[in-house]
Amino acid sequence: MDADALYQQVYGPGAPFEIAHEPVLGETLPVFKNRPRSLRDLLERSRAHSDTDYIVFEDQRITYAEHVELVARVARRLRDDYAIGPGDRVAILAANCPEWILCFWAVTSLGGVVAALNGWWTEDEIRYGLELSEPKLLIGDQRRLARLEGRDPGVPVAVIEEEVTAWRNDPPTPLPDAPIDEDDAALLLFTSGTTGRPKAALISHRGLIGFVQVVQSGGMLQFLTNPPAGGPKPTRALLTVPLFHVSGLFAGTILFLASGATTVWRAGRFEEVAVLELLEREKITSWAGLGSMGPRVLNHPDIGNYDLSSLTNLGGGGAPLTPSYIQRVKQVASNGPGALAIGYGSSETVSTAASHSGEELDAHPDSTGRVVATVSVEIRDEQDRPLPDGREGEIHVRSAYLMREYWRNPEATAKVLKPGRWLATGDIGHLREGRLYINSRARDMILRAAENIYPIEIESRIDLHPKVSECAVIGVDHPELGQEVKAVVVPTAGTEVDFDELSKWCAETLAPFKVPSCWELRPEPLPRNAAGKILKNALEDGAPTPPTGE
Repeated sequence: MDADALYQQVYGPGAPFEIAHEPVLGETLPVFKNRPRSLRDLLERSRAHSDTDYIVFEDQRITYAEHVELVARVARRLRDDYAIGPGDRVAILAANCPEWILCFWAVTSLGGVVAALNGWWTEDEIRYGLELSEPKLLIGDQRRLARLEGRDPGVPVAVIEEEVTAWRNDPPTPLPDAPIDEDDAALLLFTSGTTGRPKAALISHRGLIGFVQVVQSGGMLQFLTNPPAGGPKPTRALLTVPLFHVSGLFAGTILFLASGATTVWRAGRFEEVAVLELLEREKITSWAGLGSMGPRVLNHPDIGNYDLSSLTNLGGGGAPLTPSYIQRVKQVASNGPGALAIGYGSSETVSTAASHSGEELDAHPDSTGRVVATVSVEIRDEQDRPLPDGREGEIHVRSAYLMREYWRNPEATAKVLKPGRWLATGDIGHLREGRLYINSRARDMILRAAENIYPIEIESRIDLHPKVSECAVIGVDHPELGQEVKAVVVPTAGTEVDFDELSKWCAETLAPFKVPSCWELRPEPLPRNAAGKILKNALEDGAPTPPTGE
């Protein structure tokens, strides 16, 4: 069957993922005709997988049927005890655990909005997230709530190890039935911002359902193009990414529920041997080893001692995929070249905008794939004019699934959401023969082990230190993390800079992954252009100086 016929079999009239054009927020946009109309609708449909395990977490196993019932119990408590209803924000601050997932589905089933706080944040960052999102309730685990050091967060608190765990034992109850519109908000996802503080992308039910269907339809097309030997197999996915992250929440929680997959979650610090043991014991078929995790596991000296024959899908992201890693995936995964898939998207685009896998990825490893169904991509110049194939410019994405806005930040929203609901990503790239190529990531952004870091937030902190005259923060290559954070510091005249002191200074208000791991002392002023802007490319050749005491 030729490519056009396969496409029609997936997306044409009467097909499972038939595409229609409908009004969305004032624009007529392509959408999937047959779709769940809310996350609660998606949750209801998951009952079809009744006895299959949905969540495996340490010694806990929760089936799909049990999960729906537990979500209903938690939702009733949120409604009755805390008056959570449509539009109310509920912040979640916790490590990965079943209760995080239960609370997400419970809040969204009530028509509420989950504010997914970064579990690595310091007290300063946590309080900022609460002030911005203004939740009606904070749900947190004891370890993260302890960072507030007993000080009032200004909002009622439900402790996971106490209240939420107890709610699971309540009597059976039906799911909520409050009306939910497709374009109602479901999620506030925090994303690094160029203003020095994280912004919160407001994401709708439609956006998250769209993410699911884009991936599912692409998977069906890939299956019809290259059917796997022995037919489809049930997905058993290992998740080693946090739930406040796109990969953990969009894919690990929502997509896999929609697919009837079993999700196996691991708690605690990342350890290669522990991951290898889980891959073998749980007969994992799919794992996304983001950032340094994939290379660390696949290159572990003991990998040959484990049976990984079940592993057929390996994702990657958060750091560039090196040719050596791609080759290693082919050696380890049981289906070789068909194991690896990559894609391009962001918190703001919600859905993947381009992706590829298998032979297509093998043939074009420098591309991030073809633009996906129901999504449009344009490359534009500095005057916002579309550019032809092969010309480099800023990547713009349009779909029904884009974030609604940056929460309570109209200025930032206006900079990225343009007429016709085109999103300016800030990333630089080009299109060629329908494939998207990324040339740089959001200009200044540092991509460290799947975490987006904007230098200005770190620079703002370092500049406050009395011994610092000026500084610049850049990303430098790292063999496992993709990039690490480096700070170039010019000291105040007559002072001596102690890098240990500066590290501790940063750690007081910044999450650990943002604290520079490399430092360089510069005796002369930072290089600047005629407009006074620091020329960071002129700093990238300097050898990193490790902090004292390392």
